[in-house]
Amino acid sequence: MKIRTISLIISSTILVACSSANKVQTIAGPETIVPLHQEGERAGRYHNLYPGEKTYPISCEHDCYPKNASLVCEAETENCQYQGEQLTPQLNTGFTVRWLGHAGFMIKTPNGQQVVFDPVKEQFDSPVDLAFRLASGFYRKPGDWLTNDELKNLAAVMYSHLHYDHFNKADIEEIGNQPRYLTPLGMADNFPTGGFNISEMAWYASTKIDDLTIHAVPAHHFSSRILVPFIYEDNDKASWNGWLLEQNGKTLFFAGDTGYSQHFKDIQQKYGEIDICLMPIASYYSEDNGKWYRYVHTTPEDALTAAQELSCKVMIPWGYGNSSWQMGDHSSHSPLLRLLHMYDEMDSQIPLYIFNEGESVAL
Repeated sequence: MKIRTISLIISSTILVACSSANKVQTIAGPETIVPLHQEGERAGRYHNLYPGEKTYPISCEHDCYPKNASLVCEAETENCQYQGEQLTPQLNTGFTVRWLGHAGFMIKTPNGQQVVFDPVKEQFDSPVDLAFRLASGFYRKPGDWLTNDELKNLAAVMYSHLHYDHFNKADIEEIGNQPRYLTPLGMADNFPTGGFNISEMAWYASTKIDDLTIHAVPAHHFSSRILVPFIYEDNDKASWNGWLLEQNGKTLFFAGDTGYSQHFKDIQQKYGEIDICLMPIASYYSEDNGKWYRYVHTTPEDALTAAQELSCKVMIPWGYGNSSWQMGDHSSHSPLLRLLHMYDEMDSQIPLYIFNEGESVAL
């Protein structure tokens, strides 16, 4: 009797394990780009479209962070709220955008689908979370998060890359296996098991969820994951993407973490002008290695230049904020101060819409 019971338990365990296996598909084709090194010591690892030395159209050199009356802070550019007048562009796209904080966005599409970009609820996955707290003494304040009803009705979850501030396994387990997960190439191996439906997408690959078209587009970044505390491996074994949503002839672009490069012009050439652009403006500053930080992250002026090259009808910045990680920034809101300053200096004509965490707008 005991043997039969043990056998049933083992059989049930095997069935549960099998049913929890993730379903992974790769979406690529003759017109897509798979940016893999083909030979040498980097063979099989991903690379950017435009590597090598960069030049930048414009750079702020002096007095880049003047105070702005629209930004009300508890301390010097810390714990702030943007309270400036917002002029909502009358685009009539049907998209509603809510900022969850850092790179996280909740999007309601014109026809009612709910999708999210880079949702991260807390700080880091364990045990890296504890190691980071002990090493730095910093703990990120949580941003906004999805309601239970929103979690139940998600159509898709899109990740730009697997860095901890954009991809958290604990959040995936909370979101569950009902939505479809869209990722860059090589990223599915980093998911927990649980019957998740994962589509890895090459650059310029497209897929549909009902009548919502989702395009994977290039970014200029890198890929790495801390395997255990204090052991950091820059391996580029997974790629990195931006995303473009298209429905009813209207478009929304999420750049992902990216530095400035020719890829913005390429995207505009392929898809035309873009209605809504969600653009990163943070993590570009470092006293020790500022050149590298900017190489893989856009400064506020880089983001404004990119938005111009993308022909954006409105630009929504992200990366700053009270729930940011403040990695490569002077403070939580210094990137926003620099953006407001450079917007005037560059005489940018692209409308800005500026969020505090948890706010939303229908465009």
